[in-house]
Amino acid sequence: MRFLAFLDKNGQPALGVRLGDEVVDVTALGQPATLDELLARGPQALRSAHAVAEGATARLPLASLRLLPPVRNPSKAFAIGLNYVDHAAESQFDLPKHPVIFQRFPSSWVAHGEALIRPRVSERFDYEAELVAVIGKAGKYIPKERALEHVAGYSVFNDGSLRDYQTRSGQWLWGKNFDRSGGFGPEFVSADELPPGAVGLNIQCRLNGQVMQNANTRDMIFDVATLVSACSEGMELQPGDIIITGTPSGVGLARNPQVWMKPGDTCDIEVERVGVLSNHIEAE
Repeated sequence: MRFLAFLDKNGQPALGVRLGDEVVDVTALGQPATLDELLARGPQALRSAHAVAEGATARLPLASLRLLPPVRNPSKAFAIGLNYVDHAAESQFDLPKHPVIFQRFPSSWVAHGEALIRPRVSERFDYEAELVAVIGKAGKYIPKERALEHVAGYSVFNDGSLRDYQTRSGQWLWGKNFDRSGGFGPEFVSADELPPGAVGLNIQCRLNGQVMQNANTRDMIFDVATLVSACSEGMELQPGDIIITGTPSGVGLARNPQVWMKPGDTCDIEVERVGVLSNHIEAE
């Protein structure tokens, strides 16, 4: 099942089910306007909405839609640092013994097709290709062996980072949360469409068509189940919460010479079987 958020003809948020190159507006058919609300209703709600879409005759061309980020307002958006061996090495960090967790705020990301904004205060604007796990079932102190039961599906993220601000202190949050600095989308893919834990999927970043990162989700130090379990310690996960699972090697910071996203560039993040997230870069 593939769901996406978009603006309807009246400019209002709506939820759609993608069927090939077409989308059924299930909000217009009585379903919720956001994936957040649909996930809150439980896993059966996803299947019911999909069934409604399959029976609908009115469909919209996917190419005609202005998309929104798949999840509108998660109560928590965890991001994971240093979660691929090669990326930890290129960043000159020891391999973490526990997941490195920080926070991203919804104001820091935009949808597929929207511009990422390079702020006027920095040119050190880096890309990071990442898989997103979307929580569908609430839980706290979730054991690893049951963790994937709490994952409703997956999406794609560009964890755009202002590297000079990221390293101004021991906390990364500042450089990871500039307005409109990250991309999220284009859609939500239910977990049953992918291997358990989304393991074994190619993940790639292309900047102006040039491959900058190329790895596989099986190379994560901490897999999705481990991350879900860790993030649930002390904080109850809620439907719609997201975990941005980390990036592989090849980031611009570690290159010689260094490579930064700049106005006029296009950055594509692809996760096999999940989708391609594309954003162009504009100056603030």
